[in-house]
Amino acid sequence: MKKKILMVLVIASLLCSLSFTYAVNGFEHSVSGEAAIVIDTATGRILYEKNINHKMPMASTTKIMTALVALERMPLDKQIEVDPKAVGVEGSSIYLKANERIKMEDLLYGLMLRSGNDAATAIAIAAAGSVEDFAALMNAKARELGANNTNFMNPHGLSHNEHYTTAYDLAIITRAAMHHPTFKEISKSKYWRAERSSEYNYFVNKNKILSIVEGGDGVKTGFTKIAGRCLVASATREDMQFIAVTLNDGNWFNTTKELLDKSFSIYKPHVVYNANDLVGSLPITNGLKDNVNLLAAKKIVIPLKEEEFDKVTTKIQFPETMHAPIIKGQSVGKIYTYLNNELIDTTSIYTEEEVEKLSFKDKVYRFFKIKR
Repeated sequence: MKKKILMVLVIASLLCSLSFTYAVNGFEHSVSGEAAIVIDTATGRILYEKNINHKMPMASTTKIMTALVALERMPLDKQIEVDPKAVGVEGSSIYLKANERIKMEDLLYGLMLRSGNDAATAIAIAAAGSVEDFAALMNAKARELGANNTNFMNPHGLSHNEHYTTAYDLAIITRAAMHHPTFKEISKSKYWRAERSSEYNYFVNKNKILSIVEGGDGVKTGFTKIAGRCLVASATREDMQFIAVTLNDGNWFNTTKELLDKSFSIYKPHVVYNANDLVGSLPITNGLKDNVNLLAAKKIVIPLKEEEFDKVTTKIQFPETMHAPIIKGQSVGKIYTYLNNELIDTTSIYTEEEVEKLSFKDKVYRFFKIKR
């Protein structure tokens, strides 16, 4: 009996150590990590998932949120005086010195490319006054984005029992960050030379995804003994950008490369509208023109499998009429795009040109013109 119990335990242990195949939308793949996800940056559509709502530590991938919050609160050219509390922080470093003056832009590159924990701390204190207050801002931003299973205790990701996220939350945080042009530019940079007198002024990106993945354009590595190897990666091909997250995965770079490559092989771009495509005409009352053309605000690309191309529908919504004056570029409606009757994208509609309001003179002229 004892032998049977021992054998069951051994088998269970072996099964737990194996990599299992998970699938979503028919996308099957074997992943060695504890949790993983792939999403489309434009729409947020989940293309692959494994344990995506499992709360886990995330190490330095924390810094994605640190950078996003900082970018929303601090100008890039602001000179920061490094607080002594930011000096000598455990782990990765850009070797800041107490009271050193350095631009916020350089700190952000040091944060994302070299994963400087001292840079993270300096940013937090400069932006919010303390690490604790900055963590509160990070948590508020997480709630705003719908990352409800995430809690930040610090800006760098060093281990803390109450510092955690999920693969899904980390993906949607990254999606929001990648919509910020400066974050996207920093994330994809392979190197940066900071404006500082220190010998540690040249930052080389630790993220190998930029080199090993076709179209690789970010975003952040992370490692602690407790969190394991964590990686958020992104790549852009054929007008589609995908974000892959893997947590506690010893094969982190290979896993994310395979997930991205397979995603791009399965999903193809379906262009619903190009930017500035004509989508309708809006009647105008009391204006010098009777109507104005309406244009799509951006290119709408949905990643689809081959069998899904006939399952996309759109609904265009704008007022029956509007009163002049109308401003050029005025947002007046929405394009709703559905896949299998589920909303997958919402895009604004804007006016092509200005329409001035009829003056009293214009009204008199029109009256007599009609009379004649």
